[in-house]
Amino acid sequence: MTTPAAPEAQGTSTRPYLIRALHDWCTDNGFTPYVAVYVDASVQVPMEYVKNNEIVLNVGFEATSGLKLGNEYIEFKARFGGSARDIAVPVDHVVAIYARENGQGMAFPVPTEPAAPVAAPVAADSRPPTPLRGLRLAEPKDPAHDETPAQPPPPEPPEPPSGRRPSLKRIK
Repeated sequence: MTTPAAPEAQGTSTRPYLIRALHDWCTDNGFTPYVAVYVDASVQVPMEYVKNNEIVLNVGFEATSGLKLGNEYIEFKARFGGSARDIAVPVDHVVAIYARENGQGMAFPVPTEPAAPVAAPVAADSRPPTPLRGLRLAEPKDPAHDETPAQPPPPEPPEPPSGRRPSLKRIK
């Protein structure tokens, strides 16, 4: 039986190397690299675009300025709503990197402990917090459970006129 090695004996994380490799693969093949990021107080992104503690960022060279894919942070400038913003993402908060065009890429575990917890205001009714969710597959819509009434099928196109097959006339 083997015992797990101490964290310092395991070396550095492979995550930044895999992120750089997949970013290079995307750009070499003409794909647009996207990163999905778990957002907490240690992440510097436009918070108005964060949904469910997650944001997806285009990290292609056309969408960024001064992109640095470091071992600790991914840093760049990008435009959001017409204004340039500084973006800084800890590498351990990247939960996926993939090509926009075909979805090929890699997912990583969501960080278990937030680096700097955000203090939430205490509400009058203290309900248990909803658990955070990482990446998940989209569920196909089941028409049997759809609450909106079904729309009638579109009318069929009219039948083409019978007769000779249409052809182009060459004019010299």
